[in-house]
Amino acid sequence: MNKKVAIIMGSTSDLPIMQQAIDILKELDIETEVDVVSAHRTPEKMFDFGTTAHERGIAVIIAGAGGAAHLPGMVASLSPLPVIGVPVKSSNSIDGWDSVLSILQMPGGVPVATVALDGGKNAGILAAQIIGATQEDMRSRIMAYKQSLKEKVIAGSKQLRDNG
Repeated sequence: MNKKVAIIMGSTSDLPIMQQAIDILKELDIETEVDVVSAHRTPEKMFDFGTTAHERGIAVIIAGAGGAAHLPGMVASLSPLPVIGVPVKSSNSIDGWDSVLSILQMPGGVPVATVALDGGKNAGILAAQIIGATQEDMRSRIMAYKQSLKEKVIAGSKQLRDNG
């Protein structure tokens, strides 16, 4: 069974940040399931999502939220799957720190891997790496991606030296 990554967010206003995860996972050829699941406005939907995601072939959940940012932790409390939290700097945020701390400071027994504020791309890469831990073809794609990052830096360095 091909493993999928679920990408959820508390509001459509989080989509520009979460699109980064969608894009990198598409680049790495990982199927995604994307939805809006609000911990505060649709708690029943969140409960259903968290308790059934593993039954739909989901391997990793990426949950983005701003403000109080309860979505990643609440889903982690319901699901046996790894959850990656993406703190989103929202319009009602206190410089994003409220979101960062809400996701980062989870109690023992309910882990949430947390990426940087507005770090949707890194969440997607981390999800791919989690899958790659047990799936050799994904690990190869991650290795190729990281090699491309290295090559960009080397090319930029050469260009800078040649022009300077």
